[in-house]
Order: sequence, then C-alpha cells, then structure tokens
Amino acid sequence: MFGLLINEKEVKEMEYLIKREMDEILFDLKDDRIDHIVKRAMEERYKILFTLFKRVASPNECMKYMRRDNKSRKKG
Repeated sequence: MFGLLINEKEVKEMEYLIKREMDEILFDLKDDRIDHIVKRAMEERYKILFTLFKRVASPNECMKYMRRDNKSRKKG
C-alpha cells in the first residue's frame, strides 16, 4: 500500500484530469466503429480511473460518472 500527501490544488487537478479521461472513454464507447475487444479494454481502464476518482471527488461528482451494470448496457 502507498500513501500520498497532496494539497487541495493538486486534488482539484487530479480530479480534472481523471474526469477528462473518463469523458473521453465514455465518448469513445459510443462509437460503433470500435471493436468490442477494444471497448472491453476501455471499460477496464474506466473502472480503474473511477476507482481513483472516488478517492478525490465528492460523492455528488462520483454519481455523475457512475455507470450502470453490464446487464442493462448494450453489448458493444
């Protein structure tokens, strides 16, 4: 386990960068031209980013980026 000590400005910067990356992934997941294998890797990356995001963002911000389960999502 690692520890990290960052100030409020750095927290906001991390939150901003992670949100931008997650927005980009969400946009690309809607593209029908992308192969389902690539989309699966993108989904995995999104999960990792969201886990990081939960550590720095408020619960209200997290709710905006929470995804539905795989059963209710269209297969890609």
